[in-house]
Amino acid sequence: MDLELLNRELSELSPQEIIRWTLGRAEQPLVTTNFGPHEAAILHMATRIKPDLPVVWIDSGYGTEATYRFARNLISSLELNIQIFHPQYSRAYRDATIGGVPEVDTSEHDEFTRQVKLEPFSRAMKASAPDYWLTAIRKDQTEFRQGLEVLSATKNGFYRVAPLLNWTELDIEEYLVENDLPIEEDYYDPTKVHGHRECGLHTSMSK
Repeated sequence: MDLELLNRELSELSPQEIIRWTLGRAEQPLVTTNFGPHEAAILHMATRIKPDLPVVWIDSGYGTEATYRFARNLISSLELNIQIFHPQYSRAYRDATIGGVPEVDTSEHDEFTRQVKLEPFSRAMKASAPDYWLTAIRKDQTEFRQGLEVLSATKNGFYRVAPLLNWTELDIEEYLVENDLPIEEDYYDPTKVHGHRECGLHTSMSK
């Protein structure tokens, strides 16, 4: 595909139009979620177009109680076709053997991230074999994401599509309010810890 040409065209479309474009081309699409604060937006948009769209959740085991309740309620209210993948070792095992979440920007934290997110994500992608992957990343989240395009090829041979890439946090919150969708503020990602950091998932997928 001519990614440069397609990205020029996709940049002019709304998130819903980008999702519809993607689902019209895809044979094995999926959307991933971490059930973070604004995830209800992309899940609502995508499943209004394709209700049975596979929704992949990498549950690290480190979510807050509020996040797990948020996930349960959203899975129920949107009737999500949820597919959950966990790390090979439990949080309890990891707490006992390494003493919890390692300090960020260390080799220990890199290995922790591999174990709780990158490895189960890789396993999920192999099991699902998608050709198109919908993700809710946005340019205003991190410096790395400012350099991304709506459509990109991954190292693993499928396409990553970011329909919300050019939306701001305010755009997302307006959509959530308009559609009576929840926001989950008590969210914690142990692979990022700080909001401006990358967890390594999207950097590892990029060519």
